[in-house]
Amino acid sequence: MADFISRPNTTAAGELLAARSGASGLLTALQVQLLKNSFGFVTIHTVLHSHMNIEKQYLALLEEVLRRGHQKSDRTGTGTISLFGRSLRHSTSEGFPLLTTKHVPLRQVATELIWFMQGRTDLRWLLVRNCHIWVGDAYKRYLAYAGGLEEPDYSVHVEDVAENRVRCMTRQEFIDEILQNDHFSAKWGDLGPIYGGQWRNWRVEMEHADGETYYKYPNIDQLMDVVKLLKENPDSRRMMVNAWAVHDLHDMILPPCHYGFQLYTRELTLKERGGLYEKSYKGLARNKSHADFDKMEIPKRAISLLWTQRSVDLPLGLPFNIASYALLLEILAREVNMVPEELSCSLGDCHIYLDQVEGVETQLEREPFGFPLLQIEERFHLPEGVATLSLDGKLKQMEPDWFRVHDYQHHPRITFPLSN
Repeated sequence: MADFISRPNTTAAGELLAARSGASGLLTALQVQLLKNSFGFVTIHTVLHSHMNIEKQYLALLEEVLRRGHQKSDRTGTGTISLFGRSLRHSTSEGFPLLTTKHVPLRQVATELIWFMQGRTDLRWLLVRNCHIWVGDAYKRYLAYAGGLEEPDYSVHVEDVAENRVRCMTRQEFIDEILQNDHFSAKWGDLGPIYGGQWRNWRVEMEHADGETYYKYPNIDQLMDVVKLLKENPDSRRMMVNAWAVHDLHDMILPPCHYGFQLYTRELTLKERGGLYEKSYKGLARNKSHADFDKMEIPKRAISLLWTQRSVDLPLGLPFNIASYALLLEILAREVNMVPEELSCSLGDCHIYLDQVEGVETQLEREPFGFPLLQIEERFHLPEGVATLSLDGKLKQMEPDWFRVHDYQHHPRITFPLSN
């Protein structure tokens, strides 16, 4: 979170700070730094306290947008209050960042993330696992087509005998048809080359002079390429995955909101590795060397993840995104035998929909609890003898019940409207 205001002297800056703090109450939760630049001006940098955990940063962002945001129209017609350009940061030493001022369903988070990581874009796979996250967008597209037809089309319409008319499917009928009808699912349940389609199968379609199409860059597996770099060149600055494929945007049911992530690793010190040894083996690490720790496969590096998001539904979407990328970081760290360290995000249009304001006010009244601990239970689910599978092999068998949290204390659920 940053707010830059230049003033010619510290007195004016102090007066401004006092006025703003009294007006909104927001700055009581923030740290303000006065930095003099080369021109003699003082710049006020409003930044979150380094000791604030990510949930407190998140709540401060909610309050800032609610109190200082700009009211804007949007594509859904709901209307938003928004601010632009903010960031959050989490240290994994504080636990798994499943927000506690409302319930965040880890199983839904894990289901969608596995779907991404498998490279899937089909709605049916999610629905079979009782995950309805993408139904709204798919159903909206269906209604736009079926509702615009002037003549009955029984491939998309249903005959309502009771009302003696032909009509569009209800939302539940649409879901049932996706689950039961292969042809219907292939047409209306395919969400286009979104997220996982780009993570695992980035490709650029070209056209020959004779009109025949082909793929110039077929099947680029960005996710597995990053895993390979983590293992072979962990200091690389090119460990990135991008979902914003401009050439494919027109075929996506929704352009990606969180459109890219980057990984960063660093070497652990001997003392840090010793701490890991003592935690794992319950013994003292005295007089042990890096070579000793290498033999015991004690991690050599820490890994961090930064994701970038253009559009941020703060009440409904961001808590989900935080947990999803934290889970991705944990999975990747486990695969390459590194220690997950920091999770951070760069956020563009941070907004609260107008019909979410009441729920946000409720959430801001709540005091956060401590974060839970994550447990990955793959060893209980993989068939015997395949524990050494590559990440790609594990992903083909991965299910949401591999992931559990312990000591998740949270406030009651808040039902926020979703604007599609």
